[in-house]
Amino acid sequence: MKRIAQLSLAIAIALAVSTCGDKKDAAEKQAEAQKAIQEGMQKERSMMEGMQKGVESVEKKAAEQKEETKK
Repeated sequence: MKRIAQLSLAIAIALAVSTCGDKKDAAEKQAEAQKAIQEGMQKERSMMEGMQKGVESVEKKAAEQKEETKK
């Protein structure tokens, strides 16, 4: 009976240790995923700003051409 209790305790300790490792790995993966999402959002924001500048440039050129044709 004492042997079974010791074996059960050893198994419980092994499971507890392995579970803690999984939580760390999950936390690290979560942090990496969050970082990747933030980097993606920054890139998308930069692309949107670039597109806006491009549109403004095209609109400005179109307005200048309109004024030239009026003259």
